[in-house]
Amino acid sequence: MSEAQTLSQRLQGGLARLTGLFAGGRLNAQSSQGQSLPVNLGGYDFARQSSSSATRLQSVDQALVWVVVALLMWGMVMVYSASIAMPDNPRFSRYAQTHFLTRHVISMVFGCIMALLAFQIPTSTWEKVARPMFVLSLVLLALVLIPFIGKGVNGARRWISFGVMNFQPSELAKFATIIYAADYMVRKMEVKERFFRAVLPMGAAVVVAGVFLLAEPDMGAFMVIAIIAMGILFLGGVNARMFFLIFAGLVGAFVVMIAASPWRRDRIFAYLDPFSAEHALGKGYQLSHSLIAIGRGEVWGVGLGGSVEKLHWLPEAHTDFLLAVIGEEFGLVGVSLVIFLFLWLSRRIMVIGRQAIALDKVFSGLVAQGVGIWIGFQSFINMGVNLGALPTKGLTLPLMSYGGSAIMMNLIAIAVVLRIDAENKQMMRGGRS
Repeated sequence: MSEAQTLSQRLQGGLARLTGLFAGGRLNAQSSQGQSLPVNLGGYDFARQSSSSATRLQSVDQALVWVVVALLMWGMVMVYSASIAMPDNPRFSRYAQTHFLTRHVISMVFGCIMALLAFQIPTSTWEKVARPMFVLSLVLLALVLIPFIGKGVNGARRWISFGVMNFQPSELAKFATIIYAADYMVRKMEVKERFFRAVLPMGAAVVVAGVFLLAEPDMGAFMVIAIIAMGILFLGGVNARMFFLIFAGLVGAFVVMIAASPWRRDRIFAYLDPFSAEHALGKGYQLSHSLIAIGRGEVWGVGLGGSVEKLHWLPEAHTDFLLAVIGEEFGLVGVSLVIFLFLWLSRRIMVIGRQAIALDKVFSGLVAQGVGIWIGFQSFINMGVNLGALPTKGLTLPLMSYGGSAIMMNLIAIAVVLRIDAENKQMMRGGRS
């Protein structure tokens, strides 16, 4: 009798444990705090493993994701609006009206797939591949200069053709510089106050990349990479005196490059007076028509699709001067909204980086802040050029302008920031990053 009673008690206890296992899994999924109930079977924590992916998805910064989606969708509409009339030009007569839209959508879809894959990679893995990735970017920047490998457009050799897509190595170089500079500062943290041991090697790496970029030529990408590297050095703890020394050297280098290049000097003079008879049909042509487009938009714009300047007056309306078309069709309200979205996006990314550093994740924090510098600075330059506040420079508007490799690398960078944010939240809940 006692044995039967004991067996019955064991069966009831086993049933209770199984019921607790499944109930614990359901409670874990419904828990507002995202905490897991550890159930160890054979030394393996099934409950924690099964909930890790769900927890990470719940940890994604929803506001940041929706702002990125809004910029992508608005950019897609504006690329179509700005390029719909291009087949009327004999140069693009073979293209359908949806040619650029189709390629842009394909780039967005491919970029989203790559971003999802990048989100799965822990930041510790990015830290391990930082140096090989930077070396790879330099190799690609060198390969693009070889005539039968690199593809030239409008006198610049910046792309490598892969058939369905042209890849621009400078976009990879921007992202690789962020990863490499963050890893470099973590390794040099103990000697960050010494110029020759902390700053000079990083400066030499940027100079090597700059030599390849200026040979394309792509001074805009070199400016972005230099600012990214300098920003990460400053945020990593380089003292103010060395920072201003680097900044002065960088400004001096750009002044020398402009002074030594006649066509760059012409751009500066055209920027100062784009409507003059000397520049209106020359180096000031793009800027003057960009200002005309924005002026036509006034406060509310002429309406979606109503732009006149995109009808073969404004060159590169779907790439570098997309904001001018937005200004013409959506007016001051549209331009102000774009500026606000990029300002919010850059600030939010910087906050995520600051949170990571507060959690003693210096590499992750510097990577996130580097992405914030990239998105913020490049959008600032593009907007400044379109609004006539800065000299003309060939930089696209991140996440919005037409360009396959640019969209892809922007989305990968945002995915890495989202991963960093998810790891921050997981660590703040007491888990492992």
